[in-house]
Amino acid sequence: MLGNRKMLMSLAAVCLVVTESAAQEITLGGQVRPRWEFRDPYLVTSTGGDWFVSMRARANITAALEKNVTVFVQLQDVRLWGEEGNTLGDFSADNFDLHQAYVELKKQGNTNLAARAGRQEVAFGGHRLVGTVNWSQQGRSFDAVKLSAGDERLHIDILGAVLANDLTTAFDADAHFLAAYGQVKEVGPGTLEAYGLYNKVAAAAPTSQLTMGARWFGASEKVDFRVEGSFQLGQRMDTDVSAFMFGGRVGTRLNEGKASVALWYDYLSGDDDPTDDQIKVFDTLFATNHKFYGLADYFLNIPVHTAGRGLQDVALKGSLRAADVVTIRLEAHSFHAAQSEGLSTGHFGEEFDLTAAYRYTANLGFSAGISYVMAADGFAEIGRLTENVIWTHIMMDASF
Repeated sequence: MLGNRKMLMSLAAVCLVVTESAAQEITLGGQVRPRWEFRDPYLVTSTGGDWFVSMRARANITAALEKNVTVFVQLQDVRLWGEEGNTLGDFSADNFDLHQAYVELKKQGNTNLAARAGRQEVAFGGHRLVGTVNWSQQGRSFDAVKLSAGDERLHIDILGAVLANDLTTAFDADAHFLAAYGQVKEVGPGTLEAYGLYNKVAAAAPTSQLTMGARWFGASEKVDFRVEGSFQLGQRMDTDVSAFMFGGRVGTRLNEGKASVALWYDYLSGDDDPTDDQIKVFDTLFATNHKFYGLADYFLNIPVHTAGRGLQDVALKGSLRAADVVTIRLEAHSFHAAQSEGLSTGHFGEEFDLTAAYRYTANLGFSAGISYVMAADGFAEIGRLTENVIWTHIMMDASF
């Protein structure tokens, strides 16, 4: 483990030396983000609450080289306060990782061509199926190559990522992810996006799944909207797949844009017969589900967290900018199964989320929130929650 730490620190030092000698411009950045959380009950099987403090620390280097070449390296440490009883005895770097490291080449012109190779964050379509999961302290990044092209109206991204390599000791099967995501602006009152996402796992029970869909969204002075839908086909764990999702949002801004309210509805298909030869439950792939299905995070892994029943989410969301540096948000969700076969009720429960954010300076912000989850019988029957839950957090975010 000591060797791993020396290797990573040597890599950072080499990056500094190389970029200082070759770059036209060097930019250093970083982030420290501690977050206190309390949850009661702490676990599904527990009867009491508990709290912890997690922290993200990031340091990054951006080097602008000649001919529109950029090198970006971002190191990251994620840990819980108190997990090292004595730092004098810490001889490992288990929490230290390479979050991003890529080379990007951009060619300015009518098509704005760009190519990025290396470990990188990727987000498409509002993070619905592919997102960075920034709320999680570790976040998500891909070992990938991304090609981009477009102009003021049209844009397309092509992505190829390696998710697992059977030559390593961590995996016994290869896994890959391919994506094509296109955007066309000025389609009626909004922007139209269309995509194809392909994930493949070459295991004994292989997965070869294609997700296709579209997203249309737009905004006027007082009203904004979003409608989207996806369909999945192919094979998942050696079983045929036929699944879908659709969702919509309509909102309005009030008080000269200082307040907003929006109504959401999402439907993710479930499996009405898990014993047959077809999977009908929708897989949210690499989504940032935290921003869609309640901040208390009881639906992070779909379909696992709905026991294959799918999900219906009716939500009312509002925000208020109480001052130039203070924003208050309130969300109310009602969760139901898309397929309730085998359950006495398809009602999972309700969730209410209240959060407040305060921007102290341009580089330092604070946020706090409290969520209350009211568990219905359906939640207990799928083994997720047997009683109501209170979750609260306080977070500081300093970045430069």
